[in-house]
Amino acid sequence: MIVTAANNPFDQQNADSHGAEKNHLSDVRGGRGDKPQQQQGQPRRDKRDVHGWIVLDKPIGMTSTHAVAVVKRLFQAKRAGHAGTLDPLASGGLPIALGEATKTVPFVMDSRKRYRFTVAWGEERDTDDTEGRVTQTSDIRPSADAILNLLPRFTGLIEQIPPQYSAIKIQGERAYDLARDGESVALKPRAVEVHHLSLIEHLDSSHSVLEAECGKGTYVRALARDIGRILGCYGHICALRRTLVGPFDESDMIPLEQLEALCDRAASGEGSLADALLPVETALDDIPALAVTRADAARLHRGQAVLLRGRDAPNCSGTVYVTVAGRLLALAEIGNGELIPKRVFNLTGLTASSARSNGRV
Repeated sequence: MIVTAANNPFDQQNADSHGAEKNHLSDVRGGRGDKPQQQQGQPRRDKRDVHGWIVLDKPIGMTSTHAVAVVKRLFQAKRAGHAGTLDPLASGGLPIALGEATKTVPFVMDSRKRYRFTVAWGEERDTDDTEGRVTQTSDIRPSADAILNLLPRFTGLIEQIPPQYSAIKIQGERAYDLARDGESVALKPRAVEVHHLSLIEHLDSSHSVLEAECGKGTYVRALARDIGRILGCYGHICALRRTLVGPFDESDMIPLEQLEALCDRAASGEGSLADALLPVETALDDIPALAVTRADAARLHRGQAVLLRGRDAPNCSGTVYVTVAGRLLALAEIGNGELIPKRVFNLTGLTASSARSNGRV
């Protein structure tokens, strides 16, 4: 077995804190209906252990916090969190971790994302999207060739100034809070990586559809702003959809109405909620797996390190996910001839169905 070193996610923030993904403005901008209200007189349902991923095809207008609350309620789950905020004005993939899947959230948040977005040319806005105030206008409209010729300048490692309305903290305050209060927000450029940027369609002289695949910390709104400035026509995003988050693509997404219908059928005994879940380990697709014996599994489950000996012992260091009899057991680090558990999973309760575990359907 060959094990490659991976970025260590264990020092990052706790997955249950719902850290904001920097690609989009925080849910605070939406600020409406974040928690579904319990109807008066309605009995409180018991929470249960549910473990796995739901990749919600989030509709426009819903905050990520509200989406998590809705999914958590549908499954009556004890714990839930998301792997990167998706702006209320955006649609697409919002991976929601239930139960023990929350321990794998950092692996998804650190992975690549892909966005398809429409830029409206001729206006720049202070939020870099349709919600903001117009700050610059131009009668110039770019040709498809002009846009195509410029895209290589925004591909690879680039420096980018985040939008004023972003979740970045300045002396303990969120940038968007300062901007709303009328304060001048001066954000420093930061290095980000854009793996791929392409022009999908030049709809008309005032609208173009682009697609970007980028790393953590990239602001798609800032891409539209900066491209518009160089072209001399200004621009802002008027439509945005996330089509990929790490291992989760559009084939994994489920619309809210479909999820609600499935939950209704399950409640009447016509199906199982397990059919909607993706396994916890789906988030660990890029991490090597290491199978251990039941004896070693017992030690790891107690939080004890296991010595790696013999011919089959991996001769390197890095993060692995550990299985026993084909079942996820722990996230661990290999170092100095030892397998050291960092996150131990307890998958007692509702988990993904065997069909979902053996291959996505």
